[in-house]
Amino acid sequence: MSAATAVDVGLDPATQPSGGRELRVVVVNGSPSVQSKTVGLVDVVLDTLRTMLPIEVSRIDVYRLGPGFTQATEREEATPDVEATIRRAEGADLLVAAAPVFRGSYPGMFKHFFDLVDQYALANKPVLLAATGGTDRHALVLEHALRPLFAFFQALTVPVAFYASAGDFDGTTLLNPRVYGRIEVGLTDVVDLLRARATGAQEP
Repeated sequence: MSAATAVDVGLDPATQPSGGRELRVVVVNGSPSVQSKTVGLVDVVLDTLRTMLPIEVSRIDVYRLGPGFTQATEREEATPDVEATIRRAEGADLLVAAAPVFRGSYPGMFKHFFDLVDQYALANKPVLLAATGGTDRHALVLEHALRPLFAFFQALTVPVAFYASAGDFDGTTLLNPRVYGRIEVGLTDVVDLLRARATGAQEP
């Protein structure tokens, strides 16, 4: 797999509602590992969302993008494959921004990805926030670090956001039923917004 290759997950066409189209979801994973608690949380979020509306998912693992990403201080310096990856995030119907908490905030590599995103590319775009940390005390990263980041982009950061602490997992598998419940209730509250996004972007 190349550094900028997506992890793609789709729906069986037989399960899709007639007349609709898949919501293009792009996950920006800020974890250094592709098998992590952060990815485990996002997988539960996407599995739950998949029961509510048809989605097409790709994931960007920022720590796997390579020197063409890490050595770029400006968008123009990014290699073509990294440029294509950034454009994929900018073109999503729904962006899922997911990161572990390091020293009270998101990782620098995660921030570097969004340093290369066009300032206006995410305007009015739905963004769903997810984070993991060692304890529940880190949950405020959602409101005090991640939400302000996307406010800069004038993104439509959805009201619900999801956090899970280390004690909610067995390894990288989310086990806490209360977190599952929060995810289901939270997505139910915003699914109409996301469904409208897919309908509004549908080809004529």
